[in-house]
Amino acid sequence: MEKRATFGSKLGIILVSAGSAVGLGNVWRFPTEVGANGGAAFILIYIMCVLLLGVPLMTAEFIVGRKTHKNQVDAYRSLSPGTGWWLQGAIGVFAAWFILSYYSVVAGWTLQYLISAVLGRVTTMTDSAAYFTSFTQSAWMPVVMMAAVLLMSHWVIMRGVQGGIERYSKLMMPFLLLIIAVLVVGSFAMPGTGEGLRFLLRPDFTKLNGGVLLSAMGQAFFSLSVGMGCLCTYASYFTDDAKLMKTAGSVALIDTTVAVMSGFIIFPAVFSVQEVAPDAGPGLVFITLPSVFQMAFAHAPLLGWVFAVMFYLLLLLAALTSMMSLHEPVTAFLIERAGLQRRAATSVVTLSCIALGTLCALSFGPLKEVRFLFGMTFFDFFDFISAKIIMPMGGVLLSIFVGWYLPKKLVIKEFTNNHTLRFPRWLFVSFFFLIRWVAPLAITAIFINELLF
Repeated sequence: MEKRATFGSKLGIILVSAGSAVGLGNVWRFPTEVGANGGAAFILIYIMCVLLLGVPLMTAEFIVGRKTHKNQVDAYRSLSPGTGWWLQGAIGVFAAWFILSYYSVVAGWTLQYLISAVLGRVTTMTDSAAYFTSFTQSAWMPVVMMAAVLLMSHWVIMRGVQGGIERYSKLMMPFLLLIIAVLVVGSFAMPGTGEGLRFLLRPDFTKLNGGVLLSAMGQAFFSLSVGMGCLCTYASYFTDDAKLMKTAGSVALIDTTVAVMSGFIIFPAVFSVQEVAPDAGPGLVFITLPSVFQMAFAHAPLLGWVFAVMFYLLLLLAALTSMMSLHEPVTAFLIERAGLQRRAATSVVTLSCIALGTLCALSFGPLKEVRFLFGMTFFDFFDFISAKIIMPMGGVLLSIFVGWYLPKKLVIKEFTNNHTLRFPRWLFVSFFFLIRWVAPLAITAIFINELLF
């Protein structure tokens, strides 16, 4: 068994944790949620949900990981000996493995579109919808791209905590933020972007209702990677002097910034082309935006090529940082529970995800007629089980475990780094109120909303 490593710097801790939170959903889900739910009014509610739901849950997951310095299963086992709470850790390991298997399929799409952008195809295709359909229904290309991005993640994870995860997070996250800044400036320079900014930022309070609140809570919960153990595993590599609340706040700030800036990139670009209507979900970045890039830069094709290449590189970087955070919890579990060396554990995770990912990738083509519960394909089934069942369940159990099961003194001791940090009393009162009452009720509401609607 390898000696347990730690992250080497406080900056590394923040960037690694932020990489786990920042993903593809920041780019395609957040902007469309904003546009459909009241613009700036939704953003304000979202920020409130991040502060009242996301940051406490992240801090709670950090406490479990940093306190024990163990993989998820052993972390819960050591904090609750002789009980069944270790199953919460097992749920997290399973969730990370399951999500990585189908998330890598979509990450493979971003790699395909980056290659197409570099070759000049994205800004010259005549029918972006037909291109997307042709690619996703192929019997081999989606599998190749899925395996390629998994091997990229494999290459980083195999190099360990400091030499792999921390080192490459320090490279990828600043580069990702730089690309976003450049794309925002480029998007603002397009003609007619004022309408896009108004669509994104003009508050429409008439749309505010219970459904919008649930959408904002769901976006905050799913965006911050809470409930699947990634942050717990990363926190197990934190140094004992890491400031958990500050780290959680920094991660939330970076994640929210990326989400809002993605809206600043997408909607001014979309509205600069009057012929194209905003789409939602993956269709926004794989169908709508190629047409936007082509029409918006019709008189400057070189700029269109640069914009497209940078945008899909942004997507790939966001996908890879999330995949690393999904890969490591399963790898750490195999190292510490099965006694495998890191190289062998990483290979087991990668190969098993390639096998499951192949089923998901082919569910848009050769396996699209294979159906499960309620007529779901492999991809839909994996998404349903993980996002709508396992993650909410993990979030509720996490809040109950930290809020009700763990001794209050233990939680405060971790919160304050063994009483070396000073916090006002109201902060502790607020944390325990939010983690005990608000978080489980809010996540249950999200679960019901996601399951039924």
